[in-house]
Amino acid sequence: MNFDLHCHSSISDGVLNPAELVQRAAEKGVDVLALTDHDDVAGLAEASQKAQECGIGFINGVEISVTWSGVTLHVVGLNINANHPDLQAGLAAIQEGRRERAERIGHELGKHGIADAFDGAMRHAANPRLIGRTHFARHLIEQGVCKDVRTVFKKYLVRGKPGYVAHEWTALENALAWIRASGGQAVLAHPGRYDLKGKATRRLLGEFKDLGGEGVEVVTGSHTPDQHALFAELANFYGLTASRGSDFHAPGEYRELGGGPDLPLKCTPIWHNWGINKHNS
Repeated sequence: MNFDLHCHSSISDGVLNPAELVQRAAEKGVDVLALTDHDDVAGLAEASQKAQECGIGFINGVEISVTWSGVTLHVVGLNINANHPDLQAGLAAIQEGRRERAERIGHELGKHGIADAFDGAMRHAANPRLIGRTHFARHLIEQGVCKDVRTVFKKYLVRGKPGYVAHEWTALENALAWIRASGGQAVLAHPGRYDLKGKATRRLLGEFKDLGGEGVEVVTGSHTPDQHALFAELANFYGLTASRGSDFHAPGEYRELGGGPDLPLKCTPIWHNWGINKHNS
């Protein structure tokens, strides 16, 4: 079965609305999809309804922005109750900081000769509550500054580059508490993307497990084959299940919905006890 448990709609920084996203997932052969927009759950009802129409399984999800030891991390929540008050309040608090961060990013880019970047990014944000760096990336591509999203993030928007601004998101323990309170399972998203050395990665995984985290993304759009093997091994070592997701945002950006290899055989999939099979998905 083809599980894709990490993707984004226009509610956050994807370009397809939730129904369009689910339709594309079905066309690409996805059997079970989780919509995991950044810090917002507003697209889940529409996506769930469309999944029923398309005959694919659907998982309520979210991707929460976290600061841990000065590093920005993302934690995916799967099988959440999107209406749980703790989760709703936590996401609302994160959303308040997003616009302020975006204004600072626009100011920093302006200092490096890229005028009106905030307004340009806002034009790409279907949901102004969730303006993020990918919206700035699309504006810079539109202006001919860079050729693609990967290049924008390499030359701008990350630590030490023009357009980067430090921002304090919620604490790791908060994100996991909200996910668990809502009945969900917490998964550390794309661990290979973080600027962490080996010991720090292991410390993070140990703390994540101790705080109630259940899984780690092993196969995801930004991981290499070597990282698939590494994080499969680390998942087993720390007693974490393994997740798989494209981190799809838009056609032609990163990985396609449902794309990528299967989980390594030695992993325990996060869906191992969900009771989902090809017949009932």
